[in-house]
Amino acid sequence: MTARSATIARNTLETQIEVSINLDGSGRFSSQTGVAFLDHMLEQIARHGLFDLEIKANGDLHIDAHHTVEDIGITIGQALKQALGDKKGVVRYGHAYVPLDEALSRVALDLSGRPGLEFDVTFNRDKIGDFDVDLFYEFFQGLVNHAAMTLHIDNLKGRNAHHIAETIFKAFGRALRMAVALDQRALEQLPSTKGAL
Repeated sequence: MTARSATIARNTLETQIEVSINLDGSGRFSSQTGVAFLDHMLEQIARHGLFDLEIKANGDLHIDAHHTVEDIGITIGQALKQALGDKKGVVRYGHAYVPLDEALSRVALDLSGRPGLEFDVTFNRDKIGDFDVDLFYEFFQGLVNHAAMTLHIDNLKGRNAHHIAETIFKAFGRALRMAVALDQRALEQLPSTKGAL
């Protein structure tokens, strides 16, 4: 089987980012982003998706974390798209419900080739530690646009903002793991009646 992995470097005046991903990994994770809470969330994607994920980022954190978080999402999306290749044999769709104490989130996604994000999440505070919760949307918007996937994220229950965020990222990892899995009954087929994704 061809390795489903990619390394992408993205360099702008605001950020310098390198992402390596292996879709058929074991959940190994390494991150140097300068944004500790984001690192904690990205580790959830790797661990629960069983992806090997390595991220190195240097951004203009003296301003704020916005550019760094968004550009990491963009670069992960680019790496994901490259690692998927022609998408032959993938399941294509994925979904997961993940609880954490009082919080419950649902993620459903489609490796459709069409970017779209529906993000129905309300936090009861503006920050988790020093992390601005608005940046979760920016992260996923960047990822979706560059991976060319449709992604629905819904927080169904929750009071604790940390728990809500963690259920979202764990559910995303689980849903993505399902979608990129190879369907042994259709390894040479694209999962589309159009013949293209």
